[in-house]
Amino acid sequence: MILKHTVDRIMEATDIVEVIGEFVTLKKRGANYIGLSPFANERTPSFTVSPAKGIFKDFSSGIGGSAVTFLMEHEKFSYPEALKWLAKKYGIEVEETVEAPENREAENHRESLLIVTGYASKFFQDSMWETNDGKAIALSYYKERGFTDATIRKFELGYSPDQWEAFSSLAIRDGYKQEYLEETGLSVKRENGTLYDRYRGRVMFPIHNFTGRVIAFGGRTLKTDKAVPKYVNSPESEIYHKSSVLYGLFHAKKAIREQDNCFLVEGYADVISVHQSGIENVVASSGTSLTVEQIRLIGRLTKNITILYDGDAAGIKASLRGLDLILEEGLNVKVVSFPDGHDPDSYVRLLGSSGFKNYIEQNKKDFILYKTNTLLKEAGNDPIRKAEVIREVVESIAKIPDSIKASVFLKECSYLLDIEERSLITELNKMRQSKNKKDYQQQQNQGYKPTFEEHEAAPPAEAERLDKGEPYETQEKEIVRLLVTYGNQVINWDGIANTYIGPFMIAELNDVEFEHPVYKEFVKSYHEEVDKGSLPEETFFINHTNKKVADVVITLLLSQYTLSHNWYDMHKITTSDETKNMKATILTAIFHLKKQKVGAILRDIQKQLQATNIPEEEEILLSQFLHMKKVQKTIADYLGIVITE
Repeated sequence: MILKHTVDRIMEATDIVEVIGEFVTLKKRGANYIGLSPFANERTPSFTVSPAKGIFKDFSSGIGGSAVTFLMEHEKFSYPEALKWLAKKYGIEVEETVEAPENREAENHRESLLIVTGYASKFFQDSMWETNDGKAIALSYYKERGFTDATIRKFELGYSPDQWEAFSSLAIRDGYKQEYLEETGLSVKRENGTLYDRYRGRVMFPIHNFTGRVIAFGGRTLKTDKAVPKYVNSPESEIYHKSSVLYGLFHAKKAIREQDNCFLVEGYADVISVHQSGIENVVASSGTSLTVEQIRLIGRLTKNITILYDGDAAGIKASLRGLDLILEEGLNVKVVSFPDGHDPDSYVRLLGSSGFKNYIEQNKKDFILYKTNTLLKEAGNDPIRKAEVIREVVESIAKIPDSIKASVFLKECSYLLDIEERSLITELNKMRQSKNKKDYQQQQNQGYKPTFEEHEAAPPAEAERLDKGEPYETQEKEIVRLLVTYGNQVINWDGIANTYIGPFMIAELNDVEFEHPVYKEFVKSYHEEVDKGSLPEETFFINHTNKKVADVVITLLLSQYTLSHNWYDMHKITTSDETKNMKATILTAIFHLKKQKVGAILRDIQKQLQATNIPEEEEILLSQFLHMKKVQKTIADYLGIVITE
């Protein structure tokens, strides 16, 4: 367990904008920063970070919390892993107490897999740099590819010795568990239970996660035997999901943000060669078809992708259809193809860094226009094939969510395809109507229900329709908001001295039972802290042990919408400032809640009166009813006074 004073040092040193900025492109808006959600697919930013409060809120998914929470949700770290990641980033030594072995093992299963892959990466590097076979076989291969020592070390390239058990036997001897060696795919179990090395005799390309830790490997054979697979890759595991990883992204993410563009290539060597040439914003899909998850990874860093195709006509045609996914995610796509027989790796070595950059700049074409020209060339004069091309091109344009951009492409393509723009628009509308109908039917079949965020963002009448809810929920929520926002401020009305708003509100609400379970838990926690002589701050609830309480507080602290500085100048509409009359703000909230509670008590007494025929009970109930009516009138009168102040 990490010691509390170490946790405090880590949290004090952490800049939440800096941390989240490594994963999400953030833009300043007022006192906060906004960006696209890394947890949901969205085109309008709803992800908000408050540097002052040290918290974030993703209004698309409902996730919110501190920098630690973000790392746990985004990187799937455990709590200690997230703290250690931050400690490493800010150069803080982690002090820990010893845990029971069974607890540590259960908590650190994922960490154990990462430690094993990290150990393997070092083994493969050492095998290349420090053995004769490694230097003669692997290092010479990398040098022939034009990779410098600095590049080889940067990408942590290595070599797996051509022996059956070189890695596995050493790992077992060094205390690494067999189950982790198998789960990461580094070792394979024989029928007799012993292990052998999966990657023997291969040059090794480690695959890093977004934070730079090795999670998998690609091993390339240098043998010419066709019976031997050219590449052997790590199997799926708890730490490695191929469809959600892009090779080179860890080394490219900074450059992608700065250049506002991502170059996409096919293989490991392409990434390394292009990166070494000075174009560092380059990644690869590692030989698989591009997935939605991979596209969204790029989309968090930039909205612009440039595909660098090998000069293989058949391969280009096969991959054209897959690129529609990128358009569907709202990204801009350009394409560069190389002469036959060349790929980005070979061409950058042929032209050199400067010539390669010039070639890309002069030959990049927009994907839609590139696709149109490529398919038209193949169709020739065949009218049937040309009709298919038109349909396929319009299908791609229909995937573009930006209607203005789509209309520009329709105009361009109508010229290239030699067909009236009106015909293309008609076809486009048919496709979109068909898709909308299909999406609607799917929603109906799945029994669509509004999300928490949709309910929160809905206007009052709509919110009531979406969720009949608890009768006191709105008033109880307002009490929680005021306690979080103003609880630690001193009262400045009616000559009251040395009293904070929080304890005052808790005392005034001592006779009120909260109904909503989360708000009830919040008030109970607040009450307990006040009883201890402590005044709970925002951070106490942001890090509350009850995650639902923490989520509610974060949502209340961060609003998805803020008024522009130019609001009044543009609209000449003033907005009320609740801080100008704190007495009215606080007491109105308290008495509105009490009014609701009294109203419910009166309704309950009325029901009991209607149900009883016993005179003694009627007398008691009538007495209670009259008393509560007086209380109700007192509250109503007080609210009237407060409201008109």
